[in-house]
Amino acid sequence: MANDGVDAIIEQWREQRPDLDDLLPMEVFGRVYRVAAAIGDRMEAAYQRLGIGRGEFDVLATLRRSGEPYNLSPKQLSDTLMLTTGGMTGRLDKLERAGLIARTPDPADRRSLRAQLTPAGRELIDRAVAVGLQVQREALSRLSPADARHLADLLRTLAAAVTR
Repeated sequence: MANDGVDAIIEQWREQRPDLDDLLPMEVFGRVYRVAAAIGDRMEAAYQRLGIGRGEFDVLATLRRSGEPYNLSPKQLSDTLMLTTGGMTGRLDKLERAGLIARTPDPADRRSLRAQLTPAGRELIDRAVAVGLQVQREALSRLSPADARHLADLLRTLAAAVTR
């Protein structure tokens, strides 16, 4: 297996700080960060070709995953995406101007609005999900299906450990 940039960093630390005996965490998280950044850049480029950014993708995907009638309150979206209400308003404004969502009255609270996917928004997010999956498949193509499954399982375990 060829060395990568993380190996070079680890070697420099070993030379400069021989007292650091366990650099495995640095190796793991250095690679996780580099993989996430590289895939994030590829995903962003794929979404840009469809006329949206990652932020808009996230809103559209959240609405699509919610099931019919594909509408949620701005608060529900903010909570799911961990955004401030101000940040959410900006995204919704942009998506509404593009005709990808519509703001509709909330039947449970006439003072509130809900964000709802338009047919154009649904078509776009369905295409964007397929394009994004293809980017991810290409990235995983060097792993066997069993190794990819094992990696997903290990990352689930790690995510559970660090996010609790």
